[in-house]
Amino acid sequence: MTENKRGDSEAMLPLEQEELSDKMSFLEHLEELRTRILYSLVGVGITFVICFIFNVQLFHFIAAPIRQVLPPGQKDLFYLTPTESFGISMKVSLLVGIFLASPFILWQLWLFISPGLYRREKAYALPFLFASSTLFLMGGIFAYYIALPRTLNFLINFNPELQPLITATEFFDFATLIMVGMGVVFQLPILIGFLSLFGIVTPRFLLHNFKFAVLIIFIIAAVISPTGDAVNLFVFALPMMALYVVSIGIAFLFRRRHKARDHALSTSTS
Repeated sequence: MTENKRGDSEAMLPLEQEELSDKMSFLEHLEELRTRILYSLVGVGITFVICFIFNVQLFHFIAAPIRQVLPPGQKDLFYLTPTESFGISMKVSLLVGIFLASPFILWQLWLFISPGLYRREKAYALPFLFASSTLFLMGGIFAYYIALPRTLNFLINFNPELQPLITATEFFDFATLIMVGMGVVFQLPILIGFLSLFGIVTPRFLLHNFKFAVLIIFIIAAVISPTGDAVNLFVFALPMMALYVVSIGIAFLFRRRHKARDHALSTSTS
């Protein structure tokens, strides 16, 4: 019996050494983080330059939701300082550049995380990249076509006795908050997928705490939504609730894979 255990440990030793060799020290982690941040900034810089060439067309596209709800004959946005026009062009190019560079940024994030994962967990690289990039873009699309027009329509038409005089900077900062905010919120299934992969959360835990999750979702929706009315609150909260339900399904799939792997390991050792 002792010889068998010793033989099993000796057989596992090369694999353990290979896994441990991938681990990095704290200083190496800091250096790796610096490298990934630098590469991400370079990626955003390249897309920023490309977008800046087309900044007028991009701003026309981003400003479409507010122009649809402004009163007839009042479709222009204004600027108040000499530098504001150039500044808004920079902001537009940066926003679109971040969305275009998001797959590369998320890939750099994966490269930073992957050294701390086992070999079998690194197989999730491509699914992680595809899913996270898709969800981030879906969040931006949802914000642009659904959340932003509804919110702007409510705010601008709330008091018909007042005439809007909206600057380009104010609108763009407003739109950026909603679009980037929804892009980040749409990463919820990825976050829960990782927590489930590491065994931190389970489907039973997520279901048992569903009521608390709904409360947190509505709090987040209230923070992201610039208005306090119930319609816009539900516009932001409902997709997050749907994402939470999807996350439960993802956690269930990871749980099944964990059980199947543990069963295969116990069968092979026995």
